[in-house]
Amino acid sequence: MNTMNEAQRKKALIIVSSIFFMWGFLTCLNDILIPHLKGVFSLSYTESALIQFTFFGAYFIMSLPAGTLVSKLGYKNSISAGLFVSAIGAFLFVPAAKIESYPLFLGALFVLASGITVLQVAANAYVTLLGTEETASSRLNLAQALNSLGTTVAPKIGGLFILSATVLTADQIAGMGLAEQLAYKTEQAQAVQGPYTVLGLILLLLAVGMYLLKLPNLQDKEAGAEKTEATFSQALKHSNLVMGVIALFLYVGAEVSIGSFLINFISQSDIMGITESAAAGLVPIYWGGALVGRFVGAFLMRKWNAAKMLGIAAAIAAVLVAGAVLSTGPAAAWTLLAVGLFNSIMFPTIFSLGIRGLGAATEKASSLLVMAIVGGAIIPLIQGVVADRMNLQHAFILPLVCYLFICFYGFKESSKK
Repeated sequence: MNTMNEAQRKKALIIVSSIFFMWGFLTCLNDILIPHLKGVFSLSYTESALIQFTFFGAYFIMSLPAGTLVSKLGYKNSISAGLFVSAIGAFLFVPAAKIESYPLFLGALFVLASGITVLQVAANAYVTLLGTEETASSRLNLAQALNSLGTTVAPKIGGLFILSATVLTADQIAGMGLAEQLAYKTEQAQAVQGPYTVLGLILLLLAVGMYLLKLPNLQDKEAGAEKTEATFSQALKHSNLVMGVIALFLYVGAEVSIGSFLINFISQSDIMGITESAAAGLVPIYWGGALVGRFVGAFLMRKWNAAKMLGIAAAIAAVLVAGAVLSTGPAAAWTLLAVGLFNSIMFPTIFSLGIRGLGAATEKASSLLVMAIVGGAIIPLIQGVVADRMNLQHAFILPLVCYLFICFYGFKESSKK
């Protein structure tokens, strides 16, 4: 039972909300790592997309173990454990930079993302329990808005500290002497050491603070009550869930794909022709649009059908991506950046539509929807392959197709009572 007083609730909400900010920050920092490590290790688009493949692949692999951990440790202690694991992952960037190993960078990302997976499973539920059921949605919206704030500021801060030095092209590096090449690559690889060491320390302090906080652990169990659980097969009999899992897979994939290749796209000579550091300064517009849209969408959904709004938002996103594919110059960059505004309502709306009316199967449905976040691993990798074989601009056709399916799903669900 939730026996906290008001002061304890406020204290817990402040700490947990800061955690939402941190995992949004860490997730979006990958958008800076991709162009940075692409230059350091002379990677193809496909190879650089392994960053998101590794990061979001952890969601798929670790979501069920994370659920088991939460059931054993309770929400508060699981949040602390997730922060601790993420801190270890951040600290692993230091040896990865010292020995200049791309596989070790990927391993560090997997550990970091495994901790964030535990946070995803535990923190959302914990926020809903920090008060009355009537105000749960309000608290969760606040926390998710801070997550969007993290994704908004991460590219700016990451660009300042990680992409501050000019990243040379493969041809420029090839023109250097061997000693100069080694010195350059060492300097670039070690640029991530300071930022990720600081992040590791912050995560560690949050982990300790959450563990020491005098709060009930809030294990979501009712004493003496029999809990009826449905099977995965029973959950999958609901078409709204099956299509919701597909839609969420495609949404996360499209959002992450666009964010992952924005810097490379904007900096191209036929788009804006600016440095990668300057391009990183524009990426917050993409993620900031999601922050603004989340507040606006929450207000509009009080009056309008949420599923229909999802269909409209996805349709506009598809048109904007098509504009980026078919145009050149700054117009192509700005239409792609504008997609972030219409991404804002998609995740929570798809999630809620996916579990609508599932009753006892809701828990299993939620697990399947969390696993669908693996779209952030698969879609960017496919886009990287397409970019290598065609070109980066035409590769954005893939997110366009994703938005078209989400549009179909939204309007299909809006027709149901």
